[in-house]
Order: sequence, then C-alpha cells, then structure tokens
Amino acid sequence: MLEDDFYKKVYKVVRKIPFGQVTTYGAIAKFIGSPSSSRVVGWALNSSHNDSSIPAHRVVNRNGLLTGKHHFFGHDLMKQLLGNEGINIIDNQVQDFEIKFWKPK
Repeated sequence: MLEDDFYKKVYKVVRKIPFGQVTTYGAIAKFIGSPSSSRVVGWALNSSHNDSSIPAHRVVNRNGLLTGKHHFFGHDLMKQLLGNEGINIIDNQVQDFEIKFWKPK
C-alpha cells in the first residue's frame, strides 16, 4: 500500500512538468517529502510506461543525463520525445540543463 501511495505522489508531480522542460528524480523525491528516495522515483516511473498521461521522459538524473532511457520502448525513444519538445540532447545529456530544469513547487 505504501508503495502505491508513493507512486501516485510521483505521478502527480510528473504530470505537472511543463512541456519542453525536465526535472530530476531527486527533485521529485525531495518535493514529496522523501529526499533519499530518488531510486524509488525511478522505479515508479519504470512502472508507468503504459500510461501516456505520465511524461516519464521528462525526468533525468541530477546531471541532466538520460539514465532511464533504456526503460523506454524503441531505440532512443526518450531522446526523441524530448527532442519533439525542443530539448536538445547530445551524448545522452540535456543541453542547457539549468535553463530546461523545472523545480517542483
């Protein structure tokens, strides 16, 4: 039950990430009151790929790297989805990460 509640909190935050911006696993974990649970945020997002209302592709690691890309179906799908939103990716790194970063509030 606790896992379900945590996942629901993660999904609620992820749905708020604006088009063309990204946030991090850690920023989400901190926002929902569990700052040491970045990995669990990742697990929640891995479980969400069948729900198109959850833009999991907008969540990257603290350095702007696409560390979750291998959990997406298709070759470079995460990169393609971000590119469709105007986010430039070079070597699996979000360019202008500081500008594209969205802090949950």
